[in-house]
Amino acid sequence: MEQFQILRDKALQKIKVADHMLFMTYPLVKDPRLLLSIIENIFASLDYGVSALLQHERLFKRIPAFHDTFPSRFDMFKNKMIPRYKINPTYAKLIIDVRGIISEHKKSPVEFARKDKFIICSPSYSLKTIDINLVKKYIFETKIFVDNINKIVSKHEGIFTRSK
Repeated sequence: MEQFQILRDKALQKIKVADHMLFMTYPLVKDPRLLLSIIENIFASLDYGVSALLQHERLFKRIPAFHDTFPSRFDMFKNKMIPRYKINPTYAKLIIDVRGIISEHKKSPVEFARKDKFIICSPSYSLKTIDINLVKKYIFETKIFVDNINKIVSKHEGIFTRSK
């Protein structure tokens, strides 16, 4: 199995985990802190999807070598993949938004759950609120993104399965 196939499968698995956590686990436990774990799985799915596409392109020598860091992968995705495959640029914004939430959480001096929302305070005490509707929106958009990536990288999948 090629690296891009492994990454694609990880992206699919992470979005399934996030979906299960939101629609099965969250209604049972009703703990808004769980929303942050769901966001982390969404980001992992997005990142694996981007990595799968980049590894696919790298395998066919359509893009130059790049550092395997998030900023490098994201720049390559934004500058080369979005125009080449006519991917909706709102997915770049989705990736940045989800990563921003995780980043704010790591820097946050205070966070708390109130009613059905999870609130993250920045060091300057501006608030970022995560609620179930925001997470549902992110999951829906991520499912479409991962499905699009899957379609792109699966076009040439037969080349690798027949040759072995």
